[in-house]
Formats: sequence, C-alpha cells, structure tokens
Amino acid sequence: MQTRTDLIEDLMGRFPHIPPEAVIKEDLLRGGMAFDDSALTDNENGDVKPKSYFIFSFDHRTLPELGTAALRRPPEEIVLTGGPYGLRRTVVSVRVNPDSPYRVKDDGSGALQLFLDDRPIAYVGLPPMPEYYRHRLANGKSVMEVAPTIQWGYLVYLTVFRVCQYFGAKEECQYCDINHNWRQHKAAGRPYTGVKPIDEVLEAMEIIDRYDTAGASRAYTLTGGSVTSRVDGLAEADFYGRYAKAIEERFPGRWIGKVVAQALPKDDVQRFHDYGIRIYHPNYEVWDKRLFELYCPGKERYVGREEWHRRILDSAEIFGPRNVIPNFVAGVEMAAPFGFATVDEAIDSTAEGLQYFMSRGITPRFTTWCPEPTTPLGRTNPQGAPLEYHIRLLEVYRATMEANRLSSPPGYGPPGAGNAVFSVSSFMDSLPVEGRLAATPA
Repeated sequence: MQTRTDLIEDLMGRFPHIPPEAVIKEDLLRGGMAFDDSALTDNENGDVKPKSYFIFSFDHRTLPELGTAALRRPPEEIVLTGGPYGLRRTVVSVRVNPDSPYRVKDDGSGALQLFLDDRPIAYVGLPPMPEYYRHRLANGKSVMEVAPTIQWGYLVYLTVFRVCQYFGAKEECQYCDINHNWRQHKAAGRPYTGVKPIDEVLEAMEIIDRYDTAGASRAYTLTGGSVTSRVDGLAEADFYGRYAKAIEERFPGRWIGKVVAQALPKDDVQRFHDYGIRIYHPNYEVWDKRLFELYCPGKERYVGREEWHRRILDSAEIFGPRNVIPNFVAGVEMAAPFGFATVDEAIDSTAEGLQYFMSRGITPRFTTWCPEPTTPLGRTNPQGAPLEYHIRLLEVYRATMEANRLSSPPGYGPPGAGNAVFSVSSFMDSLPVEGRLAATPA
C-alpha cells in the first residue's frame, strides 16, 4: 500500500521544477495536520499566536470534534525548515485534521517537528505572540477578535461581516462554511462579532500600528460575506468601502488596502477605488461554467457567470489589470459527483480560466481547497482533490504567467521558496525569488 511519504516523494521526483516545499505545503493545506497537546497554544495568554478563525473554519472537523484543540487553539500558522528534504522557510496556514498522517509534536529533545508517517520531516517554528495581541480595546475586546493578522503578520484580515447573505442550500457556495463557522463559534460561547463597528476596527488598527514596531504588517484585507440586500442600511460597495475610507483617513498610506467582494458593477467598483482601496479581489471561485452554476448557485442567480467575468474585466479599467486579483478555490474542480473525473480534465479547464484572465493582464490567485465537513462538497469529498492536481496547477500557473510576461501580484509579500509568506496556497512559493518571470521563448 502506498504511504503518504511515497506519494509526495513520487511527485517530487516527477515534478523536480516544483519546489519540494510547495509539494508538502499543498498536501498539508488540502489534507490538514494533527497536533500533539504539547504543540497547542495557551490561547491569548501564551507566547504563541493562536488560530483566529478569521473567516472560514479551515478545519477538517467541527469544533466539538477537535477535542483539546478546540479548547487550546492550534497556532495560526507554522513555519517549516530543514529535515530530510532540506526545506527552506515555508509558512503554512494551520488546518486541523486529527486523522492526518502529518503530526506536529515534540521530537523528544524539546524541539517541535513535523512528522509524516511517524518520521520527522521538518522542524516546526511557531508564530510568536505579537505585542499588539497583548493589548485590548477600551471595551475589552481583543485585537485578535477585531483585526487578526495572518501570513506571519504581513496581512491584517478584517472580516467585518461574518455571515453571508447567500444563505441556505439554494444560494450558499457549496464549498464555503462561513455561515456555519459563525454558528459554531457562537454556540461555543466564543466572541465572534457579526458586523464589526468602524470605531472598533480603527482602535484595533491603532494598537497594531503602535506596537508593530518592526513594520511586519504591510496590507489589510476588507472582506466578509456577500451582501445581496443591505447591511447597516448600505449596499455592498458602500458597506465595505466605508471601512477603507475611515482607515485611509486615519492612517494614510500605512497599509496597502485590499477588498474581497463580489464582482460589482463599474460604478460600485469606482467607489471602492475612491474610498482608498488599491487592490480588488472579485473572486471567480471556479472556471468551468457548469461547475460555477452548481457550486455557486447564489452568485449564478444574482449575477451570473458571464456577467461576473465581464465585471472583473471592467474593474481593470479602474484599478489597472495588475491590481485586480480574483481568487479561485483550487481543487473543487475535482469534487464528486459533479467535478472532473481526471486530473488532465481539471487542469485543462483551470488553465483555460488562467489564460482568459492573464492574457488580459489580470493575475488570479488561488486558495487550496479545504474540504470542511459541514459543506456539501466537504461531506462528499473528505479527502479533497488529488495532490497531483495541486502540483500540476502550480506548474500551469507559472507557465501561464511566463507566457503572458506577468510578475507576481502585489499585496502578497515576497515570492519564492524560502521567502513567501502567503499561507493558504503555494503559488507564491512556486514563483521566482526575484519576482519577475521571464518570457517563454517563441
């Protein structure tokens, strides 16, 4: 029987131009990792930065099923180095799976290592508790609750609306657990503010600005659920845009402002830009027309795939193509029962979407799909997509960038294995360190 070690070493051998760091990182992101109790945090009272659950659960089990990890949170991210594969510094978002063949534990000498199939494969570094997490807002709320940071402190992640108005089986995206994540945190008695007041966001950002003396935080993302009617009496562009306006007025130029929102009409997108946003993420989720209709029923009903794509292209006229960076959820292309049956078919479809956007100067990025158990696709596909799909996606992603003479997108930190901090996929780890891709020879 093939072990997981056999699988990753086979793929490393077959795809030697893909960094080994990316092979292991993608496997951890798609399948999760387990933690010995000794590797868990002391929540906000310890020396390790705990997982903030900033928008989705990104876990393979519900909170009640996580055992000790639900009481003593795992770290937000881990960093891998060394081991038999000589890994360069690799930042990986933590997705907990108690049944994973990967386990973080003490190696017996007091050092944490990542074990695969009971063999140590890398040393594990934990994110230190940032000084700004040790300070609370005047009302007692924690900075981690209001303005958590991810990507080893690079990105302030502002989920200012923690539910989505695409609600229920006929509207929710079939891979998304934002609404369940809200429910499980409320059921567990955890603080989980639904709509974050602007004054609290500003106060948290002020604490970060004051105590982030090294300047590690360089960007913020405004995001949350889709708005199909109104929140606080405002439609989507003005609801999210008002936060950017307040941040930019209080901290002009301190952070790169980004927003993850629906693909909105051009006038709304212009308002985002006017509010001070500089990078726009109108996520297209999955390229294939049939799968988009099946997996994103609310977005298909309210906007439609073709209109969604047209709006993405229109937004490039306002932000510039380089600053329009739509995300897709890598792996759902192969989710049973409706997805592609072979890796070849899935890669061909995804490559078509990449070329569609990159040929127009727009550089998508992707999040590696985590099959969360409360979602329809997660329930029917607990193993996610094959690892080979994810490795070949990295290959075609870089090749398409090279063919279109594009460089790594802004707002994601440095590219290259050993340098990248983007933690929810390996696309930045797989790009050249210098950040500029050479053209493919004619």
